[in-house]
Amino acid sequence: MSTTVLPAASEPAGSELALHDVRLGHADGAAVPGTVALRIAPGELLAVVGPSGCGKSTLLRTLAGLLPPLDGQVTQDGEPIGRPTADRALFFQHDALLPWRTARANVELPLAIRRVARAERRRSAADWLDRVGLAGHAHKLPHQLSGGQRQRVQLARALAGRPRAVLMDEPFGALDAHTRAEMQDLLVDILRDTGATVVFVTHDVDEALHLGDRVLLLGSGRVLDVPHPRERDARHAPGTAELHRRILDSL
Repeated sequence: MSTTVLPAASEPAGSELALHDVRLGHADGAAVPGTVALRIAPGELLAVVGPSGCGKSTLLRTLAGLLPPLDGQVTQDGEPIGRPTADRALFFQHDALLPWRTARANVELPLAIRRVARAERRRSAADWLDRVGLAGHAHKLPHQLSGGQRQRVQLARALAGRPRAVLMDEPFGALDAHTRAEMQDLLVDILRDTGATVVFVTHDVDEALHLGDRVLLLGSGRVLDVPHPRERDARHAPGTAELHRRILDSL
């Protein structure tokens, strides 16, 4: 059986994702109103907000290649997205860890699927668990971890294969406020190193304005620049406060 060696950590960074007049929805169900035309730059963090039922999760599944668009085209670096690949990782609100696998084995899973050599995937899993602050918890099963710790394991698993795009569906929505802030800061620190492109769905306007370079208002299709992305102290700056008001008004 052949094995894979992971590329050097400096290779490659984020992908460009684009939606070309895309109509979202399921072939056997209702379509999301309107179309989406959008370019997400390599390394950008795009926060997505909108009312319930406007298609936020559908957008992520379409970008992941799990759900074809009803019309238009979705591309990654100019190539049509037709199926899921290791270049795009999905991260859900509920951790989706396999309960019979340890934290380390869960992080190793996507590498094992790609037939990465055992020694390399163990080294990578250990490194990622250390980066998310769980080096001493590698042997634990998911039920032995707190909610925040499980989300840290899921983050390590999502990034261990060095995807060029990470698609996050309200990943911190079930966490308490303190743990949520910790996870936001951890995500910022890690993405600073990886350079991955991120599409981050959230119902929390403050979270969108803290994390996003831009905010997509999916219900209206507007995209707004964030004046001070990832600067928590800037939430009360005039530009950020005005943008917060505009987003709330749109919802």
